[in-house]
Amino acid sequence: MPVEILDLHSLSNDGIPNLDMSKQIMDGLSRPIGQKNIPTMLLYDEQGLRLYDDITTAVPEYYLFGAEEEILKNRADEIIGTMHRHGQSGDLRETDEVVLELGAGALRKTSHILLGLCRFAEREKLSSPITYYALDLEKRELERTLGEIENSEIGARLSGKVTTKGMCGTYDDGLKFVQDGGLLHSGSESSGPSLPQGQASSISRLTEALVRESSPIPSDGSSSSEGEAFASTDSESGGTSYSPPSSPIDGEPESLSATQRALHIMFLGSSIGNFPREGAASFLRSLPLRAGMGDTLLLGLDHDNAKEKIEEAYNDKKGYTRRFIMNGLRSAGRTLGDENLFDEKNWEYVNKYNEDERRHEAYFKSKCSQVITEPTSNAQFEIIENELLKIEESIKYSDTDAYTLFTNANLRPIERWTDSRGQYSLWLLERPPFMFPLLRSPSLVGNGEKSNFKLLNLPAFSIPSRQDWEELWDAWDFITRRMIPSSMLHEKPIDLRHICLFYFGHIPTFLDIHLSKLLKEPHTDPDVFKYIFERGIDPDVDDPNQCHPHSEVPAQAEDWPSLDSILTFQGRVRTRLMKLYDDIDSGVVPLTRKVCRVLFMTLEHEAMHAETLLYMLIQRAGTGTIPPSGFTVPHWKSLATAWNEAPVPDNDTVVLGPETITLGHDDPEDQDLQHSGDDALNHEYGWDNEGPKRVVEVEKFRISWRPVTNGEFYSFYTGEGKGKVECPASWFQEGGAMKVRTLYGPVSMDVAHDWPVITSYDSLSTYAQVNGGRLPTEPELRLFYDKFEAGYEGGANVGFRNWHPVPSTTGLIKANGRGTNGGVWEWTSTVFDKTEGFVSSVLYPGYSADFFDGKHQVVLGGSYTTIPRITERRTFRNWYQRNYPYAWVGGRIVYDA
Repeated sequence: MPVEILDLHSLSNDGIPNLDMSKQIMDGLSRPIGQKNIPTMLLYDEQGLRLYDDITTAVPEYYLFGAEEEILKNRADEIIGTMHRHGQSGDLRETDEVVLELGAGALRKTSHILLGLCRFAEREKLSSPITYYALDLEKRELERTLGEIENSEIGARLSGKVTTKGMCGTYDDGLKFVQDGGLLHSGSESSGPSLPQGQASSISRLTEALVRESSPIPSDGSSSSEGEAFASTDSESGGTSYSPPSSPIDGEPESLSATQRALHIMFLGSSIGNFPREGAASFLRSLPLRAGMGDTLLLGLDHDNAKEKIEEAYNDKKGYTRRFIMNGLRSAGRTLGDENLFDEKNWEYVNKYNEDERRHEAYFKSKCSQVITEPTSNAQFEIIENELLKIEESIKYSDTDAYTLFTNANLRPIERWTDSRGQYSLWLLERPPFMFPLLRSPSLVGNGEKSNFKLLNLPAFSIPSRQDWEELWDAWDFITRRMIPSSMLHEKPIDLRHICLFYFGHIPTFLDIHLSKLLKEPHTDPDVFKYIFERGIDPDVDDPNQCHPHSEVPAQAEDWPSLDSILTFQGRVRTRLMKLYDDIDSGVVPLTRKVCRVLFMTLEHEAMHAETLLYMLIQRAGTGTIPPSGFTVPHWKSLATAWNEAPVPDNDTVVLGPETITLGHDDPEDQDLQHSGDDALNHEYGWDNEGPKRVVEVEKFRISWRPVTNGEFYSFYTGEGKGKVECPASWFQEGGAMKVRTLYGPVSMDVAHDWPVITSYDSLSTYAQVNGGRLPTEPELRLFYDKFEAGYEGGANVGFRNWHPVPSTTGLIKANGRGTNGGVWEWTSTVFDKTEGFVSSVLYPGYSADFFDGKHQVVLGGSYTTIPRITERRTFRNWYQRNYPYAWVGGRIVYDA
């Protein structure tokens, strides 16, 4: 039976698509000395694919292929299992599914994924087969490789479970076909809504270098040895099976119907490395992945390995790579009309790795001065001796590069698999319902186009932009409308805070009060809300009757305002805020520091309350709180395997100091009306306790590379510390076993063993003292963060990257110690109190001063749900009562050196 191939373009020039390649070649030859190039795609004609196949089978120095194949062979079932853990309510057995591989090539590595899909289809008893499409430029290669699969033992195993088909075309051709809804009708009687029209509209003509393999498919049926091992349920991996007790406020999230196809895109071989960094982000952003709908991207990325290793990988001693590259000259000549146009004896292959840019570069080097004459137009191109002609570049990715790429592409990492030598990674990614951009990235809207609003690309800690608000509102609405069932609105997940409904009203009321003061305008109706919702509570843990001034709230459920009235009020206040931005843009409202401060303060206030609400809700996870729908449910067993295999520091501690550091910044609120325009825009705003700037001497000390973990604290809690510390509120006793709370429900201690423990200052201080140390001072922890914290750009677990902590990564030699703490705030031994020169805020006088009671400790950093604007501002200080058990705070040990 012939292989089904969708021809998405017309082919010419011996298999090279007609993309006006001749013009691209001549344009590249016309460039000045030092800038000449020819298209990378020329390497991948039919002969080039065979030569590349030789590299992947006969060149051990080319580690990329082997490393990726190792991951796929050993982890295919984990990868497939994680792909299918999206929290949708639809019946998976009735859902059509498509797997699309970009630049598929020979499918040797892909065969492991195909067999994994086959095993998955068998386990899930799918009613219709999964459809796999291989997208590639070469129709004959697609026919050959897909035919080999169909006629092999693998093909027999796939029968009825996975259908293999081909797409012949460029990346653009294939993605446009998907975006236009072609997969909904091709080869299937199913029909359904097409993908969002805007998502692929910005696909650039970034079709260079379809890096792919063309090696034969093994006929031995080799597959992942893991088999059924990773087909586990939550209960098997220590989690708690969860059924929502009632519907979220906004109704059930959209689920995949029987006529919609889940789309899983694979882009392997580190092919994204052939794109410039900005182009890579644009390309990934353009992929037609639906936010929150279970679509995924499996992406291969080569690491920033040693210079010698990379250069040898692309220039092996036996000359396989040289033959592959030199074939590009014959391909270029053939495209221009004369295969011998570029005399091979006049050229040599050279390569180099640019360590600063983390980029490998491949060139033809002219051995002599020569003139290339294009046969059709007789255009002449002079090449001088030793001039370089670039044919290919391959970008390598550090962890910071990778997280920067994903964030700029609006993608969230679900899970990562790395080969045994730590050279290469496969990342599974999704388009989340919401996410926060890097602070220094250009603000983008919708399909990646820049907005025209004036108040947009501002300094990181200046006035928030409209987009900052919209991103925060997406998060706030997600939490309040999709995670809190109506049955919990009048409940208190923890006794020391108000009922859930209070926070729905508090956030817009706080904003409205400050807008009214700023603009000298009446409050938004209903006016009575300001008496109920102005300020929440943070009572004394030991004596809850002792509390700062706060709003008086109704005592009975029936006396509270209705949810509908609160949400209507919220909408009016948000509209009012956006009108203020319109008035600033038009000049109706002068932009002063006071205006900026009100906007900064109200935005961060909302962000902090989102975190407060979540650490309340986690206490009811599994018994009320609805897990975060639209984000792929963690594959706990797979993640635990990766965490257990992760490298650890050679030493537990590092010695720092003595050193002088600066804390705080100067941000005098009493000068706000004296500064306007650019001066107001370029100012860094903070809360009153962040100032003034002060210089502190830090003595020599020794500090733990990583925070105390659940596993370490559990051993202490059940051993030497028994009776000395309380059971953390982040733990949960179930069936005689201690588990750790997550917003998906409790997970086993084995899964969360290496996460930072979340517990009170008192408990961690006791742990530290018994172990011969103490908790760090604020200056000590700040010095450690300044030297070793990678930040949001470097992959820190903040800003909803995950909905749970992860193990810390600091202390590794390869990254010079830089890493992340796992996604928790950290306790310091510094009491929260006035600093010299402290002045209370005029806008919010009690923000800090109400808690200068000697009972609160300074905490630094941020949790997995703290927004980057807060975690990245080094002057930000948070605080909690030292015996408060609910906040997401951990800690590390310091020893006097």
